[in-house]
Amino acid sequence: MVRIVSKVTFPESVSPIKFCFGSVYLIWCFVVATSTNVCAGEPARTSFVNDVMPVLTKAGCNAGVCHAKAGGGQNGFQLSLLGFEPEEDFESIVKEGRGRRVFLAAPDQSLVLKKASGQTPHRGGIRLGEGSSGYNVLRKWIDEGAHFQTEGAPQLKALEVEPSSGLIKIGGQKQLTAFALYSDGSRRDVTDLALFESNSESMASVTERGLVSVSDIPGRVAVMVRYQGKVSVFTAAVPQGAAIGDMPKPNNFVDKHVFENLRQIGIPPSGICDDSTFIRRVTLDIIGRLPNEKESLEFFSSREENKRDILIDRLLRNPGYADYFASKWTPLLKNRRDEASDITANFAFHAWMRDSLLSNVPYDQIVRELLAATGTVVGNPPVAWYKRVKDPKEQLEDIAQLFLGVRMQCAQCHHHPFERWSQDDYYSFAAFFSQIGRKPTGVRGEDMIFHKRGRATATNAKSGAILTPAALGDPVGEIPPDEDPRLKLANWMSSKSNPFFAKALVNRYWKHFFKRGLIEPEDDIRDTNPPTNPELLWALEKHFIESGFDLKALVRAITSSRTYQLSSKPNQLNLKDRQNYSRFYPRRLQAEVLLDAIDDLTGAQTRFANLPAGTRAIALPDNSYNRSSGFLKVFGRPESQSVCECERVKSSSLAQSLHLINSNEIKLKLSGGNSRAAQFGKDEKTDQEKVTQLYRIAFARNPDSRELKIALDYVNSSNADAPGKPVNQVKQQRENYQDLIWALMNTKEFLFNH
Repeated sequence: MVRIVSKVTFPESVSPIKFCFGSVYLIWCFVVATSTNVCAGEPARTSFVNDVMPVLTKAGCNAGVCHAKAGGGQNGFQLSLLGFEPEEDFESIVKEGRGRRVFLAAPDQSLVLKKASGQTPHRGGIRLGEGSSGYNVLRKWIDEGAHFQTEGAPQLKALEVEPSSGLIKIGGQKQLTAFALYSDGSRRDVTDLALFESNSESMASVTERGLVSVSDIPGRVAVMVRYQGKVSVFTAAVPQGAAIGDMPKPNNFVDKHVFENLRQIGIPPSGICDDSTFIRRVTLDIIGRLPNEKESLEFFSSREENKRDILIDRLLRNPGYADYFASKWTPLLKNRRDEASDITANFAFHAWMRDSLLSNVPYDQIVRELLAATGTVVGNPPVAWYKRVKDPKEQLEDIAQLFLGVRMQCAQCHHHPFERWSQDDYYSFAAFFSQIGRKPTGVRGEDMIFHKRGRATATNAKSGAILTPAALGDPVGEIPPDEDPRLKLANWMSSKSNPFFAKALVNRYWKHFFKRGLIEPEDDIRDTNPPTNPELLWALEKHFIESGFDLKALVRAITSSRTYQLSSKPNQLNLKDRQNYSRFYPRRLQAEVLLDAIDDLTGAQTRFANLPAGTRAIALPDNSYNRSSGFLKVFGRPESQSVCECERVKSSSLAQSLHLINSNEIKLKLSGGNSRAAQFGKDEKTDQEKVTQLYRIAFARNPDSRELKIALDYVNSSNADAPGKPVNQVKQQRENYQDLIWALMNTKEFLFNH
């Protein structure tokens, strides 16, 4: 007996005669197939999951810009993103669209084939040329009856790429081969169906069939290989081929790993920077301001062999360290003022973070205090974070990205395209925040945060599954109703075996000091985004854990290394290096630091509302001051909207140049009655001493003979007014000093930390 399993509707272009013959032919095929199964065992059939889905993915049909587009796909045809939901895709292709997408009686008339091959108008163009291997797979599948999956069919378990690593000479190539491993032990070459993506197109490109071609940039590059939800990574070293002479003597474990990597890829490091460069660099990086003239002179005159280490320790004891790093952390933790009533929470939260850094509270304890915060803002300032971040989904996403370097946003709707995280992982993580209670207090806009008794669970929005707390796939055990699940999460995060917590922090701090993280972006840690120096990252992580999560010890290890103290001036062989730290990479001063530096140079003082006179820009508690300071807004101080460091603008713009050239704010700083130029008019120092002082403030060095001559000639020059009368000499010299200070302010040497 033949059982009809689904209704098939044929296109109008098929005549009744063809329909009848097609129907008879289909029934005949079914009977033959059935008898074959009974008599000789079921023959191998094309699998929708193992054969068809890879073809659609390779062709880009289920990409986010095509039929997997959010909001309904394209033209009523929707597929799951990258094929992570094959059951839904099967329903969409075979049973939706009035059954016109597959035509079992005449496979070549199937709309899915005619659209993809361009026989019927298709906005996406030709994706599977008629007669191509992908076209033939789909046609064969339809011809065999368009089955989903035969019983006992093997399941994809893993993806391997061969080779997994290697060495490629500059200008060379390497062919990659992708293998899919199945549950029955079989191994299939899927190179033609896998997707390949380089993590640095400037260093290496890769074709659709896995041929890697490297450019002329030495270093390390990775290629991600993706096939049906599984990923693998090929990593390659691209040596320059230069003979490496003597390396600088390592100062600590950081140098050991950096210099060994440079030796392997044939890139010689630049020399060690001079004292003036070092004191300016390290002072800006640790306390966020320029060294003053006294500090510079004391450092230059010191004869201590370890005077750089002594300087680092002194800077770490300076209150400016806490101010500067609080200005790094509080925007990431969304200490944002949306209403006037937020001011209490903003000030309290900023003060808590600053005091924690000043007292060198261990990093894991800071995170624990934040995660498990209960009470009111006045009694327990970390509670302010829960005032701003109320949705459990936003809480889990922020915590994962900021403290674990894991971006979970994609997993809310579908399996993460480049990682192993699923929707169950997402909602299991959200369950940690499911028992947070809120109770209004007597202060407008403020809630008291507490733990609600009850079983912590979260519901998968798609499957409806009830999930208990799990930390990125790691079970944390049964959590009693009276125990706050956030404490379990904090325990897991600070565990020495946690693969994310310490790694995310050291990578974030490495980027602070070197412009580029060992993993880039710094908050996207995953197997498919490998570090440029895995050994160094592991060593930093180990050091941080063994120090008891000591942030100052980490800063000390980084800044006392010779790697950090390398000159920013490239040599002929490391000019193209962007990722191996063969030299110091100059970077623009961030908005707050630059404003303070301009105040130091001009002798001016920026006033901020509700703050004591003399408060520096790096000590501002929240984003509200961006609205009152045009400078901070133009130069990209973050608005505390996200946990991504990318919110801070680090690039230059025309608006920034115009602001430095002709803004009233800068003009007032240069010409005010208490400005440095005005004070020079009353100072009995010689012009040479004044010019030297300016150079020491701006660059932490003395001017060379050429610079000194040019500056003195300009300062002592005189002009005439419009009628031709000589300008008053005192006024003229004051204006000349204003011009000189303005010129120094606009140099790259001033605007960049180098």
